[in-house]
Amino acid sequence: MAELINLTEENFESEIVCDLPVVIDFYADWCEPCQSMMPAVHQLAERYDGRVKFCKVNIDGQRKLAIANQVMTIPTFLFLKGGRQIDRHVGTMTEIEFEDKLKALL
Repeated sequence: MAELINLTEENFESEIVCDLPVVIDFYADWCEPCQSMMPAVHQLAERYDGRVKFCKVNIDGQRKLAIANQVMTIPTFLFLKGGRQIDRHVGTMTEIEFEDKLKALL
């Protein structure tokens, strides 16, 4: 199973600047829309293992990261390449929409 990396203030920069495109899922455990996205996130992380790095940020424990990345609503997904944001999606989306964003990132 592909690993979703938990991002913190301490590892954020070192994890997002890499050779692979990066997806960051800003979420909270109490957020129902966030929880509804988790199966798609895990399936796509598995499908794109080795081609896209999947990370997550729990906003309850990492409020400063949420603020620094202008996350006002969850779930929020950031799509990065070379450490720079290429795309952003706020709210839920279908697995097909999510995969289209991944294909564009590659």
